[in-house]
Amino acid sequence: MKLNLSAPTINITHYDHVIPSRDCILSLFDKVKHYLSHEQISHSTGLSEKNQKEALKKRLRAMERDGQLTFTHRRGYRKVDQTALVSGRISLHADGFGFVSYDDNQKDLFLPKHQLDHVFDGDIVQVLKGHAQQQGRSNHRLIKIVERKTTHIVGLLKKKGVNFYLSPEKSTFSQIIHVNPNQFTAKSVGKLVYAQVTQYPDHKHSTMVEITEVLGRPGDSGIEVKLALHRHGINEKWESEVLSAALALGTDVNEKDKMQRVDYRDLPFVTIDGDDAKDFDDAVYGYPMDNGQWKLFVAIADVSHYVQPNDPLDLEAQTRATSVYFPGYVVPMLPEALSNGLCSLNPNVDRLVLVCEMTFDDAGIMLDAEFSEGLIHSHARLTYNQVNETILKPNQWSHSRSNKVEKHLLNLHRLYLNLLGQRQVRGAIDFDTQELAFTLDNKKKIASIDPVIRNDAHRMIEEFMLCANVATAEFLQEHKIPSLYRVHAGPQMKKLASLRMMLADKGLVLGGGDKPTSHDYNVLLEQVHDLEEGDVIRTLLLRSQSQAEYSPKNQGHFGLAYGAYAHFTSPIRRYPDLLVHRAIRSKLREQAKGTFQRLLSKLKSLGQCTGGSTNYPYDSKAIEQLSVHCSHQSRQADEVSREVENALKCHYMKPFIGQNFTGRVSGVTHFGLFVELELNRIEGLIPLSSFQNGEFEFDGVRQKIVSQTATFALGTQVEIIVKEVDAKQRRILFSFAE
Repeated sequence: MKLNLSAPTINITHYDHVIPSRDCILSLFDKVKHYLSHEQISHSTGLSEKNQKEALKKRLRAMERDGQLTFTHRRGYRKVDQTALVSGRISLHADGFGFVSYDDNQKDLFLPKHQLDHVFDGDIVQVLKGHAQQQGRSNHRLIKIVERKTTHIVGLLKKKGVNFYLSPEKSTFSQIIHVNPNQFTAKSVGKLVYAQVTQYPDHKHSTMVEITEVLGRPGDSGIEVKLALHRHGINEKWESEVLSAALALGTDVNEKDKMQRVDYRDLPFVTIDGDDAKDFDDAVYGYPMDNGQWKLFVAIADVSHYVQPNDPLDLEAQTRATSVYFPGYVVPMLPEALSNGLCSLNPNVDRLVLVCEMTFDDAGIMLDAEFSEGLIHSHARLTYNQVNETILKPNQWSHSRSNKVEKHLLNLHRLYLNLLGQRQVRGAIDFDTQELAFTLDNKKKIASIDPVIRNDAHRMIEEFMLCANVATAEFLQEHKIPSLYRVHAGPQMKKLASLRMMLADKGLVLGGGDKPTSHDYNVLLEQVHDLEEGDVIRTLLLRSQSQAEYSPKNQGHFGLAYGAYAHFTSPIRRYPDLLVHRAIRSKLREQAKGTFQRLLSKLKSLGQCTGGSTNYPYDSKAIEQLSVHCSHQSRQADEVSREVENALKCHYMKPFIGQNFTGRVSGVTHFGLFVELELNRIEGLIPLSSFQNGEFEFDGVRQKIVSQTATFALGTQVEIIVKEVDAKQRRILFSFAE
């Protein structure tokens, strides 16, 4: 078929032969409104020579690459409607298809497997939105890969003949991954390796990688942590420049630095933490006043004194943004010389702190809060269990400073009980979910899984930290300092609708209509407290919540029922807390201009004061960028920790293959049931393919599966058999017991 189109005659000569410009080619499609083949475009633009047609083919491919045209072998080329183009991150499924997320308020776009031969999970791609077709899916089309997000791949090195290739740990890679031989390859076959991508796949090339690190063999001690860290690109090693900067600060507080501080060393501050804690961010002290009011002092390690903006320690801490915790192991945000040493509020040594001094009435209402740069000398390193024993059995304290410390702890507990009353009035949600503690053997595998027993000492310290965080947020608001808030929005409408239908099936109601309050959640939590399926319902309510994040704008905290909230209490392990400390110190120094500043200048001139810059180099734009980064790093840390825990659970459950357990349905999907075992709370999947009896129907809204013989909904008790443990995918498969 030949088209008689009068095309513009604008030509350019980027190629060896004169061919139509891009504008000229695009104008052809404005006239025909459909597909054109290479031959039709050649004829319409008056190209007849073979060399010209080859040059045109290159230009058309370039226009396809740049998102101006699309191409199919059956139909040819078509102009892309630029208004229908969107860019987003693609999430690939193990079966090869993918979904592109491009707008929080829009449904993800489905792309079929045949379009994704050259795409890696997480890539930023450009998609041409199509129209809805049968079966609810649309004919969206991948235009191009905008940005590659995968730079390294973790996998098992294999060899076939003389060639090396990588079997990736992630199941989303559909490409063959070839390995360039180097000094690692010959000795690393059968080992897990970390490889850098040297060539991305396209129409002409396969994926090529080069090994940069050998991680070990599957099953090695600690291999789960190594894999997770490399999978997410988290660096646990320290650059020499960073370590040198940390060591240069010394191990003891400089006498010169003590001179500009409020001296709290005579007050019996103590730290209260878990048995295995090594870094101590916070110390507390409190007492009743003669007028019936209470004083509470929360002293937090003053990391901001030692880690200055944009120095090597700061840049590394900013990159990491958080410490990452695993069973029996931690990747700290700061080198141990600081996190476990100079910044840690260890007992019987002087330490620099920021102190939040709060005043409460006898009902637990905060009346006032002040901040100061302080100096403390922790009188004791206590554990939650020690403190709880003191609360339960006063006058039996065995610590060397018995009288002073015991009286102090009992005062703190009395204050906590007042604050607890305010927590209930405020309506803070208490999901009371059960945490698990893993005991590891000498090979860093799970030896036992035990519930974490929370007592009044845990809850007391948690409440004190919440008070200090609220006082911090109000300080930031009052002084209009650009900084980070910790915000938590209410539940989304979509999640609420599904939640209400699931609850209705169980005869339960969440009050509050379209805008339930934290009080409404607490009423329902109280109703299900003693139900057999209470744990599952609590988890269901927790999943209905939005995710907390960092924001430059205060938006309140729904779950804690606070109008303003920020993170202040953990600068050793969270970068947002360090930023907040810098904001507070900058304001304190600004307020102290007068006499204190003159004295400070005199001390500096005499060489009697060092460190402690008042510099706060953050404007609104910088804080916005840091809020996004810190939120991402916080979510990633949680994800990495879960991955390691799931891998360890898989190893733990291998000896139980073939054994029967009782569990409850904890999740319902179109591909099966998730079941949580009652014995150890480990979760596994019963695939729909293992359902033996006839047809079944999946109800996604009410979260249930109905078969000919049974109905399975959240909380349904089932008997299962451990069928298979897939360590590579960190997945445990169950089947129904006979």
